[in-house]
Amino acid sequence: MRLTHALHVAALMAVFLCGQPAIAAPQHIVSTFLCTDEYVFRLVPRERIAALSFLAADTHPVVSTIRDRVNGIRLTHGSAEDVMSLNPDLVVMYRGTNPRLKAQLMEAHIPFVEAAWANSLADVRAVTRDLGAALGVPQRATAMIAQMDEKLAAASSVALRPPVRTLIYEPNGYANSGGVSDDILRAAGLVDMAARMGQTRLGTIPVEAVVASPPELLVLNAQHEGAPSRGDLILRHPALRALPASTLVANVVLTPLLCPGPWSVDVAAPLVRLGRAARKLASASRGP
Repeated sequence: MRLTHALHVAALMAVFLCGQPAIAAPQHIVSTFLCTDEYVFRLVPRERIAALSFLAADTHPVVSTIRDRVNGIRLTHGSAEDVMSLNPDLVVMYRGTNPRLKAQLMEAHIPFVEAAWANSLADVRAVTRDLGAALGVPQRATAMIAQMDEKLAAASSVALRPPVRTLIYEPNGYANSGGVSDDILRAAGLVDMAARMGQTRLGTIPVEAVVASPPELLVLNAQHEGAPSRGDLILRHPALRALPASTLVANVVLTPLLCPGPWSVDVAAPLVRLGRAARKLASASRGP
């Protein structure tokens, strides 16, 4: 199983496989991590959510795509004491997070699932299906995957070839590259240039490297904190003014890419439009 400690999922799934009525599906679900919040909120009705993590509503910085829709849902910091006080019948965690909580849940025989990190859109489909089964909503999971694939197909049908050389540049100089982001870029007719710009082990790229090897499209994060942040300063660095006229610099809300899931493909359509604009600008800059 991709999602969970085998003993606990075996017990949980036995309920679904033995022909029990739909009420056997978990009714008091606690999610302890932002990226599982994103799934749980979309997969199950609000009345079945006992709590989401505090990051689901956080705006300092904005990291959640559901921050404006979780009012009225209890939020937790994920401590063992807090989570267990909610009397959950299922706890949804991300694999490798909160080992103390995991140990306490096992000791108390409280069912839990551990979602794996998705490194590709194929992984997103698998995680969505598995969580849909564990939460008792396989049809909803199938619908989410279908909606994702429709958006991808729409983007791919109008994507440019050859792909537009692109860099997604985020606060502190991080390059959003690899994994699901690369799959979405390819579908949108773009190609990630981070690896060719001397990306560091931490995933950052010096602003000088961006200027020295300018992409056709430079995508900056348009989602900022309520108050100015040092991390955002690099996105307004004076050195970026030295980029050639052939480089299109654009701001896009990149929050859907922070936690890989079906919602991540929401950025595909705007990226297609920007890719077309960038290619047109590059052609115009070369002249006749």
